[in-house]
Amino acid sequence: MSVPKDYRYTETHEWVRVEEDNVVAVGITDYAQEKLGDIVSVELPRVGDEVERGEAIGMIDSQKASSEVIAPVSGVVLEVNDLLNDDPSVINSDPYEEGWIARIEIEDMEQVDDLLGSDDYEELVGRLEEEE
Repeated sequence: MSVPKDYRYTETHEWVRVEEDNVVAVGITDYAQEKLGDIVSVELPRVGDEVERGEAIGMIDSQKASSEVIAPVSGVVLEVNDLLNDDPSVINSDPYEEGWIARIEIEDMEQVDDLLGSDDYEELVGRLEEEE
């Protein structure tokens, strides 16, 4: 399982990558895609949607389960990854780069600082795996 060091993470297994001033990319972690299994469809937010941290912004369906994508930050959706409409399995093969879900413009970059760092996220996943 990979956990990029320069990303931030949520306890619900989303990641955030700062791309430029007040713009972040959002996706699900390698751990999350592994638990879901083969992803068959992705419901994306709409460009222009205002999203609130902690609320669902999309849905991922796999052969095993359906899972909401929870907004790790509040802001406005600038772009969605349309590639996922044609090939949702990209999330399985490359969750951190090609498999991003949305780009969000946020007003307060401090929201990113409130998220888990890579070490804390790895610790969380380690505890979850011990419980299985």
